[in-house]
This record gives sequence, structure tokens and C-alpha cells, in this order.
Amino acid sequence: MADTIITSEASSNSSQLNPPSRTVCRVCQKQFSQYTCPRCNIRYCSLPCYKSHSLRCTESFMRDNVMGEMQQLEPGDDTKQKMLDILKRFHSEEAAESMDDDDDDDDDGSADSALSEKTIQKIMSGLEISFDDLSTEEKKRFQRAVASGELSKLIEPWEPWWLKPSARTISLSREGTQLVQPITKHEPDLSDHTHEVPPGPETALPPVKKLSASEPSPLLAIHLVDILYSYCFTLRLYNGDWESDPVDSAMVVLNISLVLGQSGQPETVSEVLSYCLEQTRSPAFRHIGGSEFGLGILDDVANLLSLGGDGLICALCDLHRMLKAGLGEIKTEKARNVTRTEMKGKLKSAERKVYFLMCWVHEQPQETWSSLAGLVLAEKNATMGYIGNMKGSWKPQKKEDKKGKVIIEEVL
Repeated sequence: MADTIITSEASSNSSQLNPPSRTVCRVCQKQFSQYTCPRCNIRYCSLPCYKSHSLRCTESFMRDNVMGEMQQLEPGDDTKQKMLDILKRFHSEEAAESMDDDDDDDDDGSADSALSEKTIQKIMSGLEISFDDLSTEEKKRFQRAVASGELSKLIEPWEPWWLKPSARTISLSREGTQLVQPITKHEPDLSDHTHEVPPGPETALPPVKKLSASEPSPLLAIHLVDILYSYCFTLRLYNGDWESDPVDSAMVVLNISLVLGQSGQPETVSEVLSYCLEQTRSPAFRHIGGSEFGLGILDDVANLLSLGGDGLICALCDLHRMLKAGLGEIKTEKARNVTRTEMKGKLKSAERKVYFLMCWVHEQPQETWSSLAGLVLAEKNATMGYIGNMKGSWKPQKKEDKKGKVIIEEVL
């Protein structure tokens, strides 16, 4: 019993000599802290210190409280009706201002600019609106906005991947494949836009001598310019999203490219640019921008060439995926007609040519591409002088001494 009392006294004396440690307020540094912020775990002593310790914590605390209260409130019929009245009044005022600014508008202008009550009800309910849901006047106004280009302001401008800083740091393995490979093999997700630069080949590129029994044609560099032009043109046309319609994207490539679409064999960069620019100015694509748009594509081709071999391989690999995806969709279609059969044959041939060219690019020295880029820019400057006088379509000249000559013979 005595031992117990002594132990108790010793414990009591120890507590008096060494009181438990207390943390000073981290805000005012004057009082002992009594509270802890639940967000940043800082110690504080009073409400004024809490309010002044972090604007982020206090604002987020108030915001969470307000959002919690708002989520518990269910809008009634009166609230919905008030919101509808506000929207109607807003559109009516907008229509009135539009009529004041434009004296040529007729008296029906306000009816065109105002949304119908049915459409507003769907918007308020969070439902999606399709073209068929619009009234006759709303459809007319929408079509006028499309024709005038007003809706193009709502589309986020696409920045080509070859103009991004990451394109200057592309590095592939010695076999031409990605340096980082996925652990599990799976089909690439075409809807994944997280890659700034199109991924390179997943498997090693074979030597050209295994693909062809003869020596590669010295014109392949010229053909590369033609194919790169069609690739850049298509990506510009589809705002970088060729995956949304692989078949039509692949057909645009065939329409623009003389090598892939017509099995042509141009011998100079000038011949390539003449044909590609003429296709750009054709009725099918004239609305995009004509000659000015085509000259901009030449800058894209030069930028791609300046990336070097690894960048070109990524571009050709992306084009190869496009042609392969278009061919795959055509094969799955049940319709069997002459047009589809011919289209399938052209896409299959184009896919093989692009793959062969990708393997050829992998074996070329880096200085080849800077020289070719300079040649493209020189031809562009020369073309700008007489682009307005271009008439008629360019047709490849037939030469008797080269008739029947096989440039590339594939090994079966």
C-alpha cells in the first residue's frame, strides 16, 4: 500500500514539474492553440485567426456550405416559371437590339432570334437538343449561322501536332518503334487524344530489302512530299480528328495524293505541288480556302520534314492507321458494289505504299529531310508568283523510254 502511495506521489510531482506540451497558435503566435483546421491541419486559437489563416480554406468552407444548401433546395413550379420568363425577356431584348442595329432587318427578325418555349423547356430540363427539335424559324436561323461561318467561332482551333514543342523531341528506337511500350498488347484506342504526337510503330520496321526485290526508286523522296501534303490537308480539313470518319478521311487522302490515289509517278517537287494545289482548288475542296489554304499546307509539309526521320515515321504511322481504319470499316459493310470494291482495292494499295515508305524513311540519313524541306519552301515561293494563273489540271507526261519500267517490285 505504501509503495502505491509513493508511486502516486512521484507521478504527481513529475506532472507538476513537466506539464504536458501545448502548441502555440500558428497564426498569431501569441496564444496556445485550441483548434485544428480540418482542411490544412494548421493549429489556431480563435475565430479571427481561423478567418485570417488561409483564404483558400475559408472560401472553400463557405462554398461547400452554400452548395450543400442549394442541393437541398428543389426548384418549384414558380421558380421554373420565373427562369423561363427571364430567358424569354433576355431573348426579346436581344432581338430588339438586333433590329435597332440593322435597319435592313424586317419585322419578323425578333421571331427568328427568339427560342421557342418548347426549346427553352428542354434546355431547362437538361435534355439534349437536336436539329429536329428546332422550330422552322429556328432551323432557318441555324442554317444561316452555318452558312455565314458564325458557328465556326464556337469550334476550338486545332493546333497541328507537328507545330507543338513536344514534336521537336520525338525519339524512336533503333528499330523505329516507341521507346516506351505498353505491358499488355491491345488494340489502340482511336478516340484517345491524350497523345500530343501520334505514337510510332508498335513493332520493329523491317529492312526495305525484305519488302522489295529491286532497289528503291530515287523518286521516293518526291513521292513522300505528295503523301505528306495529302496527310496534312486531311488533318487540317477534319480539325485533327480523322477518327470521327476514317472512311471519308482516307478518301480525301486518295483524292489529294497523286501517288496514292492515281498511282502516279511524279519526278519533281514542282509536279507534285502543281497537282496537289490543283486538287485543293477543285470544286470539291474550293470552299476550304483555295490556293491560300494550299500554300499553308506547304508550310506544314516543310515543318514535318524539319522534324527529321522519327517525326516523319510518326506521321506516316498515323496515316497508315487512318487508311487501315477506313479499310476495316469498308470491309464490315454489307453492301457489295463496284464502287466499294474499287475503293477497298485503292485503300489496300495505299496502305502498303505508306508502310513501304515508312520503312524507307527509317533507313535514310537525317540531312536528307532538311534539304527536302528547303526544296519545298523554294518551290512554294516560286509558285506564289504564278498561282493565280494556274488553269487546268496537271497531267503526268508520258515518256516512251520509261514505259513499262517497274520502280518497286514487291516480294510475294
